[in-house]
Amino acid sequence: MASPHLHHRPSRPPRLVATDLDGTALRSDGTISPRTAAAFAAVEQSGATLVFVTGRPPRWMHTVANVLQHRGLAICANGALVYDLHTEAIVESHLIDQPTLAETVQRLRYEIPELTYAVEYEGGFAHESTFPLGGWDRDAAGGIRVEPATLISQPCAKLLALHPTMGPDELYRHVQAVVGDLVTATHSSGRALMEMSAHGVTKATALAALAVRNQIKAEEVVAFGDMPNDLPMLTWAGTSYAVANAHPDVLAAVDHITATNNHDGVAEVLERLYRA
Repeated sequence: MASPHLHHRPSRPPRLVATDLDGTALRSDGTISPRTAAAFAAVEQSGATLVFVTGRPPRWMHTVANVLQHRGLAICANGALVYDLHTEAIVESHLIDQPTLAETVQRLRYEIPELTYAVEYEGGFAHESTFPLGGWDRDAAGGIRVEPATLISQPCAKLLALHPTMGPDELYRHVQAVVGDLVTATHSSGRALMEMSAHGVTKATALAALAVRNQIKAEEVVAFGDMPNDLPMLTWAGTSYAVANAHPDVLAAVDHITATNNHDGVAEVLERLYRA
């Protein structure tokens, strides 16, 4: 593992910066620090492409869009949705189709009956009455409570399944064993909350497609993350950084470690890469 203090500035800065938001570029209170906002602006002023690659749904991107002056693209819902920050519109979708969604929930209800469910559709959020909403969604979501049959009645960007007592890594192993052939599961919150996308859809698949469209190679990309849902992106990118507060699996997988999200670890690296 390279020390964060032994990095050398490459002869040419990366052409694309891909960063996770929560727990990585954002502080723990959900804000973008002035230092990080300035570092993001420097990336764009250099002519490089800045992409936010997040588990967040588009409806949680309005504040970020404002800070960035509505420039660029965001990859949302772990790769399922590509969101134009300029128009605040979804421009690309990779959804779990309705039959697959229904089969996934049916299997999980049988094998892990304690799970409760919610879904992110392209245009909103819905949840079962038993799904406990934290302040993060009660305040921001405007989600609707629906019957279980209604929940799985249309394609969705992301299926959420929450377990009341199990640890997230343990639950991931169980979910993977039961429905890993139907959907791609991951987690990012520190809770036993599984996030399931269409099979094969990850942060990396969406980012790689965006890079191809922009004629950017993986080795010209630097990526930042903190949780297991970032691992595909961090593994794909030519250079990868974890913030120091990252999940152990992420710390073990990356090229470099920078300071924590609350100490502007992403900005610290970007300032070095893109300084005049």
